[in-house]
Amino acid sequence: MPESHLILFYRHQGTDHRGRSLVDIRRLSLEELEETHDFIQWLFPLPEPSSASDDAPLLSQADISLFKSDQSLRAELLLSFGVMLRFFGLACRDEAGAVTPEIVRAADFTERRRIWLYSHSHNFLRITRILRALSLLGCSAHAVAFGRCLDGIYGDFRDVVGPRTIAFWRSAAPGSI
Repeated sequence: MPESHLILFYRHQGTDHRGRSLVDIRRLSLEELEETHDFIQWLFPLPEPSSASDDAPLLSQADISLFKSDQSLRAELLLSFGVMLRFFGLACRDEAGAVTPEIVRAADFTERRRIWLYSHSHNFLRITRILRALSLLGCSAHAVAFGRCLDGIYGDFRDVVGPRTIAFWRSAAPGSI
């Protein structure tokens, strides 16, 4: 059976609906990441249609199985995750031998949070998508670590994040918080 368009995209053998490669998307500036709304579905696919992009790929069970069984696909997913962590002003400490990686606030968190950490931010939906995709595609430890970091952010910015958003984040990465 031929691999899906999504898998080919993640293997650097295809492009998204706008002709962008995975590398092209990862090279977007932080400003472009904020202003562009049709890339996140390619970096972090889900099995449900996107309400934001009709051109978003749908994650199939075969795709999920391939990600879970193929270390190179998961490594690519984690590179995409790193791009978004940088966007949020966060960083991953993935120490060799550690059971779970740690997601921490980076030196530029205070500056970066002004871009995404405000009431009703569309980036909250992006975070939910990222958590869920990591969980579905075999990167649960990173989803758990991200969830723990987000719980700390919620503790400090409870009035901005709100109980409904943290509930979505918690349900997207079971066991994280």
